[in-house]
Amino acid sequence: MTATIPPASRRTLLLGAAGAGLAIPLRVRAQQQYRPEYKVSVVGNRPIPLSDGAFVWADLVRERSGGRINMKVYPGSQLVGGDQTRELVAMRQGVIDMAVFSTINISPQIREMNLFSLPFLLRDHRGFDAVINGEVGQDLFRVLATREVVPVAWGENGFRELSNSRREVRRPEDLRGMKIRFAAGVIFSEIFTALGANPLQMSFADLQPALSTGAVDGQENPVNLFLAFRMDTLAQRHLTIWNYVADAGIFVVAKSIMDGFNAADRALITDAAKDAARQQIANSRRGIGIGGDRSAIEECIRRGVAVAELTPEEKTAFANATRPVFDKWAQTVGQTLVQKAQAAISRATS
Repeated sequence: MTATIPPASRRTLLLGAAGAGLAIPLRVRAQQQYRPEYKVSVVGNRPIPLSDGAFVWADLVRERSGGRINMKVYPGSQLVGGDQTRELVAMRQGVIDMAVFSTINISPQIREMNLFSLPFLLRDHRGFDAVINGEVGQDLFRVLATREVVPVAWGENGFRELSNSRREVRRPEDLRGMKIRFAAGVIFSEIFTALGANPLQMSFADLQPALSTGAVDGQENPVNLFLAFRMDTLAQRHLTIWNYVADAGIFVVAKSIMDGFNAADRALITDAAKDAARQQIANSRRGIGIGGDRSAIEECIRRGVAVAELTPEEKTAFANATRPVFDKWAQTVGQTLVQKAQAAISRATS
């Protein structure tokens, strides 16, 4: 006996079957909406830690997504013509999808990021870790999130040390008259002016030729970058280890891009960024004395660079000379944020 299905029920079954048949194609189409390539910007190039972190992030995401998410790294800030200070603006304009920012390069647009550039605030990696891993780090992420980007991990490029072609620098007066290159931010101009130097702003792409021609006498960058780009061959014969500011890194995704991923892939991208950031931080600290590993310092000496490692008393002299700059910019950063940072640093280093 054949059952008779009422017309209304037949319509329900047909709609249900159609819905079931459409389920898989819709999921496929959702995946196909992912772009064939996501552009990742970073200043510099391998092997410096900040840049390497961007490549590791892209590799991890590609591997863990089975090739569904392809992040292509554009080193040297080439998506913004080498001007690393334009990366945040370009991301908000849709030119860049993802990035590993240096906080120095975005501080002209986000005043709170100047926290890391307050002279002699952080002093060492313990103070740095206390800031990025605590309430202050969360506060800064919330600020960044208001700029249409999603911060997913804190990284590090390292403490910035001073090199020059002219003489040993151990006292503030040793800097008088020197032409010192800085990357970005008025605060750096004011720091070096307070020390009697002549600060010059220029992109990293322009730095090496400027050193080779003597257009500038010196520069400030992490030790590992000094070694990677063979600045010892560019007449930089003196290196001062003073840890005057830290260069923090931030792994970010444009909000419009992050919103386009499903929840599982958002978590995948975030977790990969955190893993890449941990590796980046380890690389930035290799060989500079932490845990007894001084291989980077010793390599500088082997290359004929005179390394001056400042004592706490010598650093205090520089801190005192730049204190008016600190006090002025603490107001710009925000006194509450600075006080939180100081308290966290004190707890970590006491």
